[in-house]
Amino acid sequence: MIAPMTKYSFILLKGEEGDFLTTLRDCGLVDITREAKPVDERSSALLAEAGRRKAILPGAKAALAEADSKLEAARKEAEAVKAWGAFTEEDLARIDSAGLQFHWYEVPAKKFDSSWSELCPLEVIDEGKSVRFVTVTAKGEASPLPVKEIPAPKGDYASAMETVAALEKEKDEAEAKLKALEAEEDSLEKDYQKALSELDLYLTGVAAVPAADGTLSTFVGYAPSESDAAVTAVLDESGAFYLKEAASREDNPPISFRNNRFVKMFEVLTDMYGRPAYDGFDPTPFIAVFFLLFFAFCMGDAGYGLVLIAIGFALKKVKGFSDMSPLVVTLGVGTFIIGFLFHTFFSIDISTWSIFAPIKKIFLPSKIAGYDGTMVLSLIVGVLHISLAMIVKTVEETRHKGFLHSLGTWGWTLLIVGGVAVGAFALTGVLDSAVTKWVIIGLGSLSAVGIFLLNDIKRNPLVNIGAGLWDTYNMASGLLGDVLSYLRLYALGLAGSMLGMAFNSIGTMILGDGHNIFLWIPFLLIVIVGHTLNIAMAALGAFVHPLRLNFLEFFKNSGYEAAGRKYSPLK
Repeated sequence: MIAPMTKYSFILLKGEEGDFLTTLRDCGLVDITREAKPVDERSSALLAEAGRRKAILPGAKAALAEADSKLEAARKEAEAVKAWGAFTEEDLARIDSAGLQFHWYEVPAKKFDSSWSELCPLEVIDEGKSVRFVTVTAKGEASPLPVKEIPAPKGDYASAMETVAALEKEKDEAEAKLKALEAEEDSLEKDYQKALSELDLYLTGVAAVPAADGTLSTFVGYAPSESDAAVTAVLDESGAFYLKEAASREDNPPISFRNNRFVKMFEVLTDMYGRPAYDGFDPTPFIAVFFLLFFAFCMGDAGYGLVLIAIGFALKKVKGFSDMSPLVVTLGVGTFIIGFLFHTFFSIDISTWSIFAPIKKIFLPSKIAGYDGTMVLSLIVGVLHISLAMIVKTVEETRHKGFLHSLGTWGWTLLIVGGVAVGAFALTGVLDSAVTKWVIIGLGSLSAVGIFLLNDIKRNPLVNIGAGLWDTYNMASGLLGDVLSYLRLYALGLAGSMLGMAFNSIGTMILGDGHNIFLWIPFLLIVIVGHTLNIAMAALGAFVHPLRLNFLEFFKNSGYEAAGRKYSPLK
């Protein structure tokens, strides 16, 4: 949920801003309205300094990688000239001054013809799979041999090895520097954060609004209302003059969420789209439930769920990714549960295993009303998701506009959500056909009043009817497309399952009856590598498409507005 915010207005004498803002930064609770990007040379310099500190460790890693690359290239060059023996540039210069020139050759051993030595002076330098040799002719004279020359070696072996030795020393120095910096990684990160803090403090200072002919400076800040006591105590001790009041939408206060541990894991997904307006609603609880459900649908394999759980626990030890560990573990648990209900374990149907015979009834049936069970379930979940979105929109619109000004929305919600509920009761036998008929007539009539006559109580009824007809066309075409979008849950799950089955089949074909112990090696390689690739691809789709269903289908039908900014107090 969105945490209530308190608005603070500060009035300071010119020159007192620095100490006061430092006090607020130490408090760590007040978000001062300020620019987020550099505004002058000073702030640009502070940003550059922060960037320099951030780049120290990556720069050392890049330097080591560059030194390693140069060393590898030098070693290859040294190896290339090694076969040509020891010679120097002076040796080549003496040949040149004598009016002669070398011609260099390398040919496969099978193509080398020793009779070539009768055509011109020829000296074999190295023999193996290929033969390296040189010939000597007068300067400017072409070689008479029927094979193509190669470029002369770049330098001699001794010089090449000197270059290798110098680069080895350069690499050792780069490794030592990187090791020293890695030992101080925490200190480097603190320096970087300190630089960002200095930039933030400066940007806050220059955001002050001058008053009283420049003798005063004013600021506006916000803090969660639950922190009022702590903030007030700091402000009273500072002696600054301030006013406080409850923040309103018009103030455009920063948005702070107040959610439980489970929902908080999914706030990062909400932030990818944008935080709500201050008087809006927090979509994170809905994303938490349905993103988890949709992700598990797309993965759809209990074995893959166990792999994700293991990856999640491993991320705890990876610096920079440890914060994602709880979310990955949670997604893994959801995938395991849904995959188990889909009776799939590494693309193997476990419903045929005798060990699960006592609990076979909890498995999803392969067919529902003659259709694929997973496909039908995907559509049912989609209808529920959209119905919930419409209920949220109705509640929010009623809260903001009042009941009389939201009758059109009530009409559509009553028609669609009510129709879905009545249909469910009828299909399950709770309502008989006669009662269902009259309930549908009643819902349709009541909904029509809101949709066609009272969608805007201040407008001409004839205009309302026209608007209602247009809304009917858009709703009918839009809702059908929205519901069908949820088939992607079924399609992605099916694709991952089929690909996993293909790897299992290929591995089984190679393994045969399993009596040849040496065939287990290619079997395991195919199955492990295949399922690893499948998990990676399935996880990518299971992240993107559920995100789309929440950001497009749910947000559109719920009327969600991402108009807020994230709460970012001075720290």
